[in-house]
Amino acid sequence: MDNINVVIADDEKLIRDGLKIILNANDEINVIGVAENGIEAAEICKREKVDVVLTDIRMPVCDGVKATKIIKNQFSDIKVLVLTTFKDDEYIFEAMKNGANGYILKDTSYEIIIDAVKSVYKGNVVVNPEIASKMVSGVMKTSPSSNEIKEKYKLTDRQIEIIIAIGSGLSNKEIAEKQYVTEGTVKNHITEILSKLEMRDRTQIAIFALKNELV
Repeated sequence: MDNINVVIADDEKLIRDGLKIILNANDEINVIGVAENGIEAAEICKREKVDVVLTDIRMPVCDGVKATKIIKNQFSDIKVLVLTTFKDDEYIFEAMKNGANGYILKDTSYEIIIDAVKSVYKGNVVVNPEIASKMVSGVMKTSPSSNEIKEKYKLTDRQIEIIIAIGSGLSNKEIAEKQYVTEGTVKNHITEILSKLEMRDRTQIAIFALKNELV
């Protein structure tokens, strides 16, 4: 497998340098650029073949929310993994709505950060359990049932199952194995789900599952 090309965006040099050393120590990851803000990160994405952008949420000039929007609008294949703290609740939904592929806490272990980079690269959605709880707690208590959602959006039982699986962090391959179908079948269902929910990627499906307490 080719190395995962990563760009790190953080306004603190100590954090940038520390993350670069740790990530480069992994045989599967190659840090090809560092940036002090989202604009610089987007510029690197224009010049280099980038797979994953690991970005802080709070930065001057262009924060992680704006960076996610810019990068996802211009380079939809690039995965964006956001580093945050519990003080950043107001940013969580905004970044995920803009297409972020994952949210991890800034004080988490380097091992978890490395695993998260690899996971989003494979197409999975990565959300710390603590952050997921906050996302769910921010939703109205009167969340619709799966049957109501199914009727409202004209979803099939299989599509509801796939939404739940995506919200639980399963990859297309894992969903296919669980449902005894091919990955192609899963991808076709996801395409239909995106159309019915008027969404653009599986990250938004995961948020939908969390907001509606399907997981």
